[in-house]
Amino acid sequence: MIKIQLVDDEPHILSALQRLLRPQGWVLHPFDNPETALSALAEHRYAVIVCDLNMPQLDGLTYLQFARQRQPEALRMLLSAHGDRTTLMQAINRAEVYRFLSKPWENYEIESALQAAVDLYQLREENRRLLEQVHGQQNTLDRQRRELLRLETEHPGLTRVRRDADGAVLLEGYDLDD
Repeated sequence: MIKIQLVDDEPHILSALQRLLRPQGWVLHPFDNPETALSALAEHRYAVIVCDLNMPQLDGLTYLQFARQRQPEALRMLLSAHGDRTTLMQAINRAEVYRFLSKPWENYEIESALQAAVDLYQLREENRRLLEQVHGQQNTLDRQRRELLRLETEHPGLTRVRRDADGAVLLEGYDLDD
């Protein structure tokens, strides 16, 4: 289940984003107060966090820095009608913002940016899961290798298997023709 956090002090912006994104099937968590949104970071795991830049309680850049500390795997997006070069550089360098979205927006820009972020999040999660699986398999192989070494030490030759040209196992010390 993909969860997206939306943070903007303007309720009509939150409503517009919800109307636009609801058909995607994502779980949307809108917040008009960044402090309330911060507490939600402890309760929910978000794939994407979209935050307005200019809010009276806490600016979006600072909010996204906090969000980065609490949920580094979430992709962060900054939404603003005002964005100068300095702000963009700070957003990228301090909060590691994935995308800057402008107000007003074209619906397809928001939809495609969020879909790309969700796709990237899912790819990273799959990579993390596969890496954990590989580590688990490596640990299993290491245990099996240690056990084989122990058995070979106790019973020399036990782990050595000889085969004929057809791949059949050859047993030493037995004459099968008798």
